[in-house]
Amino acid sequence: MTAPLLEIRNLGKRFASRQGREAATWVIQGLSFSVPDGEFLTIIGPSGSGKSTLLNMIAQIDVASDGEILFNGDNIGVLDQKSLKPGLDRRVGYVTQDDNLLPWRTTLDNVLFPLEVQGRLDDKARARAESLIKAVGLSGYEKYYPHELSGGMRKRTSLIRTLVYDPPVILMDEPFAAVDAQTRTQLQEDLLRLWEMGRKTIIFVTHDIAEAVALGDRTLVLTKQPTRIASEHKIPFGRPRNVKDIFALPGFAQVYESIRAEIQ
Repeated sequence: MTAPLLEIRNLGKRFASRQGREAATWVIQGLSFSVPDGEFLTIIGPSGSGKSTLLNMIAQIDVASDGEILFNGDNIGVLDQKSLKPGLDRRVGYVTQDDNLLPWRTTLDNVLFPLEVQGRLDDKARARAESLIKAVGLSGYEKYYPHELSGGMRKRTSLIRTLVYDPPVILMDEPFAAVDAQTRTQLQEDLLRLWEMGRKTIIFVTHDIAEAVALGDRTLVLTKQPTRIASEHKIPFGRPRNVKDIFALPGFAQVYESIRAEIQ
């Protein structure tokens, strides 16, 4: 049996005691799951269940208090703040709710920025960037600045800026939460199309049950604090998928209601 690309073992995160809170608080405790190479995993849970905290520990933006995080069998879980390496030497990409585009750089220059920082900007990398721009319908907008783009265009730019340097794992923290429903559906379709092109391992956190079901190969439901895995749902729909029609597929309502009942 092939070892998982990413494995979380008994992971814990505790916030220290402070005034008004006598004891240390465990946000996450005893959390365990694994992610095989190429899986699109969605994670959903109650507000405050530590979903963003989990991603921050995997990305080495924040330290863990307990447990292990294994990447290709190597323990990358960090318990010491001084040992953090955000992004794990370009092996973990992170797409957040905010697009974080640099306002003084054009669409193309924003997409190329991580390659410039990494000293990897060559003709091949530039061609990949141009291919991704075309894939999400941004051709013709390469020289536009962020303030000249719609919210959906900014989101697409942010997404392909992460994909362009080709990290094997991509973390996504509710990246489409701040857009309208129509734009959100289009962004979901763009994401699935890009994922099909490279089949990267994606961990996608969302509050939206329909989004979790529409995008994922598997969905994990988290408990309230201290967070653990409440349940796991294998999504019974083949690929490629049309997210616009996902609601009409046989079995969608059953999966949706099962997840909804567990979150409540």
